[in-house]
Amino acid sequence: MSQFFYIHPDNPQQRLIKQACEIINDGHVVVYPTDSGYSIGCQLDNKAALEQLCRVRQIDKNHNFTLMCRDMSELSVYARVDNQAFRTIKNNTPGPYTFILKATKEVPKRLLNPKKKTIGIRVPDNNIALALLEELGAPLMSSTLILPGNTEAEFDPETIRDRLEKQVGLIINGGYLGEQPTSIIDMSEGEPVLLRQGSGDVSVFGL
Repeated sequence: MSQFFYIHPDNPQQRLIKQACEIINDGHVVVYPTDSGYSIGCQLDNKAALEQLCRVRQIDKNHNFTLMCRDMSELSVYARVDNQAFRTIKNNTPGPYTFILKATKEVPKRLLNPKKKTIGIRVPDNNIALALLEELGAPLMSSTLILPGNTEAEFDPETIRDRLEKQVGLIINGGYLGEQPTSIIDMSEGEPVLLRQGSGDVSVFGL
């Protein structure tokens, strides 16, 4: 049975954030709010938790995973990015963007795109997500929470609870979010390439 925390979207209760991080560090999968609907995540290097996440979402190892980072300092640890791209990304984070970048050796191979050796990186504009990441002191291996049979991200925490309360360790209710997918921009080869138009304004990247 999942734990279910009501965390204030503007002023996250530190006590609950700490408890949530303890659950994550114990190897459990968590559902949490971001600025683009709910995501599902786990520890970066926990293979068993990743396998459980994949079972919940019914995805395979070739899925494009994302590292949810607290700030740009983490981005430079896990992704290779030149100075110009770094400045461009920094000027637009936190925000509703996912950037596809070449991964460093700090990223477990099982999380990489098997052909391109890339990883998605993003810094969410959501107080609960940022508080979690700050307390963890490490990125969350994440995927948008799209449940089997659906095509859109989940946005209603009560619906998520009904579907997943026996499959994940924790569900964080951060409010009814609405469905706002990120814009996905591939910067792994230098010039930005738009992979998905979402809520993030891509004109700032010349797209």
